[in-house]
Amino acid sequence: MRVRANAVIGGTLIGLLAAVGIAAAFWTPYDPLRINLRARLKPPSDLFWLGTDEFGRDVVSRLMAGAATSATVALLTVVAAVVLGIVIGVLAGFLRGWLDRILMAVNDTLLAFPGILLALGLMAVIGPNKWGIILALGLAYAPSVVRVVRATVLSVREREYIEASRVIGNSEIYTMARHVLPNCVAPIVVLATSMFGWVVLAESALSFLGLGVPPPAPTWGNMLSAARPYLDQAPWLSIAPGLCIALTLLGINLLGDALRDRLDPRMGAA
Repeated sequence: MRVRANAVIGGTLIGLLAAVGIAAAFWTPYDPLRINLRARLKPPSDLFWLGTDEFGRDVVSRLMAGAATSATVALLTVVAAVVLGIVIGVLAGFLRGWLDRILMAVNDTLLAFPGILLALGLMAVIGPNKWGIILALGLAYAPSVVRVVRATVLSVREREYIEASRVIGNSEIYTMARHVLPNCVAPIVVLATSMFGWVVLAESALSFLGLGVPPPAPTWGNMLSAARPYLDQAPWLSIAPGLCIALTLLGINLLGDALRDRLDPRMGAA
């Protein structure tokens, strides 16, 4: 019952995030970038469901556009980190030798830095833009994927069917792709799900610090940053994006728990 509840609640929250992000590409109640100083800092009403910001822009419209930005950045970052992590992890775990030692030395060095700190350093060099965030966070979180994939490959590479694949003349590349990589799917899926939440939080933090997607493009992080001077006068400006971030992280964590229990019943029983 717990697994089913996690899956339903988490899937519903993430489904809503995806639906809002897709809808924002085609429609929002108002133009999220249109300035209307006569309507600045309006409280929630029938006309503006969650009020307006300091430039008179509709908060609901900006939240929807921010959802699209956050979801896109998180998805592309996870894909980049997973692809890079799979390539390096499979090569290191399957081929071993000097290549494994070099790759894992670099990987361990990167793991010594917290992901958000490494991303901050990269963003300071790359500059604040959407593609820079994807590159920085992808490089920051790829070492975690490398560790998981390499550990899985090490447990698989000595099994009988791997040796049989070599004996019948299959190449190392074919053996890795056909017999080793499929065994990495379950842990990668669970890690990628959790990583989506990490990236949403990291992107919001970078945007809050002014190193994310530059204004006026809306993200939940830069909306929180812009709301700081108006906490007493217009609290809805900070409550709305903060709640969106919290609900997204809750949904991802619940969905990740459900996937973990589904793909590894032993952990669920524990």
